[in-house]
Amino acid sequence: MYASKNLIRPLYLLPMLLLVPLIAMQFTAEVDWSPFDFLVMGTLLLALGAAIEWAWRKFATRENRLAALFIIILVFFLIWAELAVGIFGTVFAGS
Repeated sequence: MYASKNLIRPLYLLPMLLLVPLIAMQFTAEVDWSPFDFLVMGTLLLALGAAIEWAWRKFATRENRLAALFIIILVFFLIWAELAVGIFGTVFAGS
């Protein structure tokens, strides 16, 4: 099965994004990620990329694409915030 360049490019970006906290951990004690944290964030970023790619292919008009992208990115940030600091107080909350 042939994977298009649109699906391959985000896979190059994923490790680069995960390098940011890895490098920050070398300079400050405030960033303290475990291997599980990297796994969870990698999965979240991969899901974000897949959802954006799906929305881009699914919706034809610019307005629908922008609305879908806004919702996808909003959900990503809400999940990220919940995992990081627990804004909703679920069992998955961090800190």
